[in-house]
Amino acid sequence: MSRRRVVVTGLGIICPIGNTVEEAWKNAANGVSGIAPIQSFDPKNLENRFAGEVKGFDAEAFLGKREARRTDRVTQLALYSAYHAMQDSKLEISDDNRYEVASIVGTGIGGIHTIYESVLKFLEGGAKQVSLCLCR
Repeated sequence: MSRRRVVVTGLGIICPIGNTVEEAWKNAANGVSGIAPIQSFDPKNLENRFAGEVKGFDAEAFLGKREARRTDRVTQLALYSAYHAMQDSKLEISDDNRYEVASIVGTGIGGIHTIYESVLKFLEGGAKQVSLCLCR
């Protein structure tokens, strides 16, 4: 097995303690917690009403209204982070290097909100109410 060198050239992040690398690093170094009362939905039926939510992210401002509406939140956040990593890298992609560039994205269970909403639509209105592609 040959060993190939991998180089990290740019960083991007969006998380409960910051929407930029600089903000998240500063807050982590200063012990700032991203845990707060849940704001993105009504947690009244939950035992725990606190979570680490991303704050201050406007998907429409970043992607445009149409694309934001069609894209699951986990994908929006991944695109935002990848975009900022590319900006940070200052890498110019050309025909000469486009097959040598990659963005690595990790998620535990991406798109769960879209799956949940699609199941509700299916149960309420049948199969015609559900998008044929959940992986937008």
